[in-house]
Amino acid sequence: MAHSPAFGQADLSNCERELIHLAGSVQPHGVLLVLRESDRVLLQLTHNATTLLGQAAERWLEQPLRVLGPALDDAVAALLASTDLSNAQPLTARTVAGDFEGLLHRAAPGLLVLELEPVVAPPGLPEPLRLPAPVLQDRLAQAVRRFGDAPNLVTLADAAAQTVRDLTGYDRVMVYRFDPDGHGQVIAEARDARIEPLLGHRYPATDIPQRARELYIRQRVRVLVDVHYQPSPLVPARTPPANTELDMSLCGLRSMSPLHLQYLKNMGVTATLVVSLVLGGRLWGLIAAHHYQPRNLGLSLRTACALLAEVMTTRLAAIENYAHAQVALLVRRLQQRLVEATSTEGDWRLALFRNPATLLQPLDASGAVLFHDGELMSTGDVPSSPELRALRDWVDAQSAQHSTPAAPLAFNALAQAAPALAALAPLASGVLAVRLAHDRPDWLIWLRKEQLHSVTWAGDPRKPMVDDNPLELSPRRSFAAWTEMVRGTALPWSAAELALARAIGHALVDIIVQVHAVRLLIAEHQLARTRSTMQGALEPVLVCDADGRPTFANPAFERLVGRSLTALPDWDAVCALFHPADALCPLRQARQRWQSALTLASAHGPVPVVLHAETVPGRDGSALGLILTLEDRREAERTEAARAELDNTIDHRARRSAQAGADPLLQAILTHARLAGMDIAEASADAPLSPVLAELSDATRRAADLLDWLRKL
Repeated sequence: MAHSPAFGQADLSNCERELIHLAGSVQPHGVLLVLRESDRVLLQLTHNATTLLGQAAERWLEQPLRVLGPALDDAVAALLASTDLSNAQPLTARTVAGDFEGLLHRAAPGLLVLELEPVVAPPGLPEPLRLPAPVLQDRLAQAVRRFGDAPNLVTLADAAAQTVRDLTGYDRVMVYRFDPDGHGQVIAEARDARIEPLLGHRYPATDIPQRARELYIRQRVRVLVDVHYQPSPLVPARTPPANTELDMSLCGLRSMSPLHLQYLKNMGVTATLVVSLVLGGRLWGLIAAHHYQPRNLGLSLRTACALLAEVMTTRLAAIENYAHAQVALLVRRLQQRLVEATSTEGDWRLALFRNPATLLQPLDASGAVLFHDGELMSTGDVPSSPELRALRDWVDAQSAQHSTPAAPLAFNALAQAAPALAALAPLASGVLAVRLAHDRPDWLIWLRKEQLHSVTWAGDPRKPMVDDNPLELSPRRSFAAWTEMVRGTALPWSAAELALARAIGHALVDIIVQVHAVRLLIAEHQLARTRSTMQGALEPVLVCDADGRPTFANPAFERLVGRSLTALPDWDAVCALFHPADALCPLRQARQRWQSALTLASAHGPVPVVLHAETVPGRDGSALGLILTLEDRREAERTEAARAELDNTIDHRARRSAQAGADPLLQAILTHARLAGMDIAEASADAPLSPVLAELSDATRRAADLLDWLRKL
């Protein structure tokens, strides 16, 4: 196992593993106290207690917290009795050394961490910045409305950068987004006109170690007051009685890695603010602020920034899901054309390639190729057929190694991923492929031509340090813009394009399943091959003959109902699978498509489904049989429940507000959340929305809680 260097002992070769959560010291503008939870006795204090609390840390050890002031002890006791301390909770109280504001959390079972910052800084420390409560709340209400009106990511990011700069006064505020490889790019910036812009600059993934990214998810606001600070260590260094190092993951005062401090010094930055943007449980990006003088934000302003980040992520979720809704509309139109072509011409592939623009333009592709049933069809600018078959074989091999074979495969630098296919780069640097069958190499592949372009990095990413003195650790001394001319690549495939490709692939799989289901009834000589395709279909399908006797059920159907085909001897047995039991009675006499929402009596318990039925007519007009396809509605119901929970959360907060008196800011937050919920599209099979809605509910609760905290400060 790779060695994890202790805090402050890392170099550029192992900084990914530095134990930054075991810092053992704090920034000196606040004091940290470790309390035994059972009796609130002081076990550790930071050395700067002399400056901030009036006596040396050793004098306070083994003393009850009450010696620092009854009001402080009462505030901690109240939080202990009423609040979950797994995350830091705010408090304010008078102490023997003056008025303080702070945060309290449980670092380990039986162990509390209390961080205190003076309301008025002593000489030598930067004064904490605050805004009057009415001004702060008015600005937050304006920001919430502005975020809610943002139609796209660019507008939202610009609004976030400008709002945070207006609130906090930092020289530069950036919105920083991570790509799938972990590299970051500045997508929005608000700055003092006298400093150089960084908008559009990219930063390599190595600039933010993985441990730091994990802590950004757990602790979503971090402030560095002065890069030149002298750390104040814990006294004693290890926590009694277990003699362990204190886990400081949730400590806002926690000292920062010397590597990170040197990094900021190299940039000329003195003070920073970093606010995490967490979407879907992952670190989507950061709001990062730089200042070129010491700068200390009071707790109310830090809380306001956290609130804005929560509101921003709810709008991000709505914007992303609106894009998914547009994708669904495009796919429905395509699917309708394919179904019509199958009915009138017998081959959906003709409709797919009849108008190349409908296949290429939505994905901004320069070419496309379809491999199906051993045949190849293409459109646009594509390599030769032998080269395309070689590409298909490579894609198929990559899919076999992929953790989720059904997901699209996307590459924007084919020559790097597959050097043997480098000759294809001019026409196929970008490759986006969706699988159409699980048992054969059937693929739909979109291609993008090579596009020469330049990438602006903040310093040469291939030179992580330029060290004039071999004895001095110095990460990335030069931050001058460094432009790299990139060859052999295409524009990366966006998240929306990946979603569209996945949806088109699913639509084609649906069409293919339907076509093969028809062939199963009308072409006995093709039965074996068609059955193989049906066996691999993910959609639950049951085929019945003209008398209603089941003749085929694919594994997906048998898994869903919990019964094999042999357990369904006749039409009555099929009808008995559903509630109400007589719902399918008129179905055999129907001569058109039919669908209905029913309850499936699965062996595993009742399952809400939508039953799609298709009568297959013979040449003489009689019915050859029926095709029944089931759609599992459990996720849809979970989504409806999540929507109800969101509505309940909003209504509950609204009622509380009404009882306490009208609160324009809270109303703005709740209205924003309600509109975000309305923007989220109906769930699709590959993108369940119940987690998105649940996260929206959680973000709304957190935003309301943060507002409550602001009222108490």
